[in-house]
Amino acid sequence: MRILHTSDWHIGRTFHGSSTLAALRGVLEALVAEVRARDVDVVVVAGDVFDSATPAADCYTVLTDTLAALRDTGARVIVTSGNHDSAARLGFQAKLLRDGIHVLTDPAAIAAPVTIADAHGPVHFYGIPYLEPVLVRRLWPGVRTQAQALSHAMDLVRTDAAVRGGRYVAAAHCFAAGVEATPHLERDIQQGGLDVVPLSVFDGPDYMALGHIHGRQVLSERVRYAGAPLHYSFGERDKPRGAWLVEMDAAGAVETEWIDLPVPRRLVQLTGALDELLTDGRYTADEDAWVSARYTDTAAQTDPMRRLQQRFPYCAEVRHDPAQRAAADTRTFTARVAAAGADDARLVDGFLAHVRGGEGATDDESELVREIIGERAATEATA
Repeated sequence: MRILHTSDWHIGRTFHGSSTLAALRGVLEALVAEVRARDVDVVVVAGDVFDSATPAADCYTVLTDTLAALRDTGARVIVTSGNHDSAARLGFQAKLLRDGIHVLTDPAAIAAPVTIADAHGPVHFYGIPYLEPVLVRRLWPGVRTQAQALSHAMDLVRTDAAVRGGRYVAAAHCFAAGVEATPHLERDIQQGGLDVVPLSVFDGPDYMALGHIHGRQVLSERVRYAGAPLHYSFGERDKPRGAWLVEMDAAGAVETEWIDLPVPRRLVQLTGALDELLTDGRYTADEDAWVSARYTDTAAQTDPMRRLQQRFPYCAEVRHDPAQRAAADTRTFTARVAAAGADDARLVDGFLAHVRGGEGATDDESELVREIIGERAATEATA
């Protein structure tokens, strides 16, 4: 049996204020083409289908079009909910979908798999939605953390699978121990480390399809994250986008292959002085990329985003990151004024150096300051 493992579509997510819907639609169309070309039997989507519990109407259109296209390839489709999704809304969606598309969002039905047969017999697919401890506690008294909830869910899966016999696959959405998250990206579903799920929790299934982490991760040969199909932050820019193709034999042994998906627009981080970023030919190839700029000038520059977007239309982020920083001045303001002496021009120069990372007034600024001070002194003398 050939299984394609994907996750974290996050339909409806924006990238620095820009819609990603069209780009994601194109990537999902490429995913469908891979499913068709590789004769995939089952597609597993391990949670975070939507980015919001209340997605807009056009997000539902992307989802239904993609699920229908996947089913048209001949593959069966199994979808679970993640921590971004509304399990209730996805569950409602399930009733409107055609045969062969299974949306599994009910914690009470975890031990009721979707069974799909190949030439060697049945394979049982167990879908575990994201388990919020507060919500599942009424079903499973005593559960206090997501790790406990997922451990209980996997016990249910293993117990049912032992009765049914044969091969089985499980899909879940969680933060597993040993993974590398993207800073400030995956919504935190940990509480002081208590909700990190130990790898041993996933013992049993022939393959464990995980979602939540946006970069692909291999925890063991049979426990993997597929990551997101689209880059959603600059922290992901060097992580490949794609899905896992899992081939399962008659005994349940799996072989995996990574399938790359297209990147609609590259993400780059550029670092240098602002004038260098604006003029240097080295950055010509990046003019059509999403750009995160770090300019290293000692002093903050005027309107850097607008200026950078004249060269890089998709510049989405600008940060001032001085190459040299002045040593911290621990003196009080009174002490700094006293050190500057009675010269007002020197006092202004010292203030500029204090607020501009050690860079005092330029020659032009110093001349302007002297003119203003001279004019003020003349006004006071004739008052």
